[in-house]
Amino acid sequence: MSAGAEVSASQGSVVAVLRSRYVPRLLSASLIGRLPTGMAPLAILLTVREHGGDYRLAGLLAALYAGSAAVCGPVLGRLIDRTRQAPVLLASAATSTAAFLVLGLVDPVRSVAVGAVAAVVAGAATPQLEPCLRVLWEHVVVGEHHVRAAFSLDAATQELIFVCGPLVVLGATAFGGPSAGLIAAAAVGLLGAVWFATARPARAWRGTRVERHWAGPLRGAGVLRLFAALVCVGATIGAFTVGITGYAEVAGNPSAAGWLIALNAAGALVGGLAYTAVPVAHREDRRLLLLLALLALGYLPLVLVLNIPVMAVFALLSGCALPAVLASAFALIARMAPEGTLTEAHAWMITSFGVGNALGSAAAGTLLDLVSPAAAFSLATAAACASTALALRRLLT
Repeated sequence: MSAGAEVSASQGSVVAVLRSRYVPRLLSASLIGRLPTGMAPLAILLTVREHGGDYRLAGLLAALYAGSAAVCGPVLGRLIDRTRQAPVLLASAATSTAAFLVLGLVDPVRSVAVGAVAAVVAGAATPQLEPCLRVLWEHVVVGEHHVRAAFSLDAATQELIFVCGPLVVLGATAFGGPSAGLIAAAAVGLLGAVWFATARPARAWRGTRVERHWAGPLRGAGVLRLFAALVCVGATIGAFTVGITGYAEVAGNPSAAGWLIALNAAGALVGGLAYTAVPVAHREDRRLLLLLALLALGYLPLVLVLNIPVMAVFALLSGCALPAVLASAFALIARMAPEGTLTEAHAWMITSFGVGNALGSAAAGTLLDLVSPAAAFSLATAAACASTALALRRLLT
């Protein structure tokens, strides 16, 4: 297939998915409802600093928010699998919104305990829009190719959360002060969750009545190995983000970090849209192995730590494979998860990626302090190679 034909096929797949009934609403509502994930870290930092707090307190509250979201996501996913989407989404959205409002309206420096509890509750009650959307794809999109295209479009567009989230915070703080970022997170999170939960597919979805095991999706064959691979993928992204920030500072242009990270996200968006044109020609596990290898290959040139214009090109290229990796993993977990556990399985995928991101960020920060940016980029590449090795082991067993 020629390059022009590939672009045309990609556009055709995307258009076909977006023309499917309910898809525009579900996808846009999910993105809006998930914006607080991209808003909370910056909004918490600005609020704490406004009240005279230090970066340690801001980091603690942000970590409590992210950690509780990672821990409680699978719990909410399991609850949805056993009941319905809409009631759980609405209840969790209301709880998370209230916690964000508390965090934005109290003084987190004078009332550290209140701020910590609010951060934990806001994260723990994060509406599981991401897993719910992925469970609904096969119900609103017809055809295996279009379902996989929907997974790819989903993975690509989620980059917008981390691009637009901070911009919404900055816009809100410009009008209402630093605390307005958390209030804006409460508002957009509730809006997106309500819009999603009141859509007909979400209201109609019901959990499957099956005999359940306490381990849920974790007992599925190969599921733990897939989650371990996603931990490594998350570590790759976490190490890159910290590494590129340190690289820009060493290069004498700290502001370039934002542009380099944005280019990485842009590469992911383009790569995700292009992946919708790839025909279904291989087993999904073989496809995932190839994509993980491409992910590792994309991050390898960063180890050279060249000048900023060249690094900009490499940053763009390194992001291209990520949405395809995630889309392939989404399709694979849909086949591997035991019946009645799919929402929880997708929640575990998010948790796995988030844990890896945190570990990669922490390790890369240490390497930056002790060695150099090249060491952080080496860690990113090594983590991607580890994910490839895990996928290869799955094929060999």
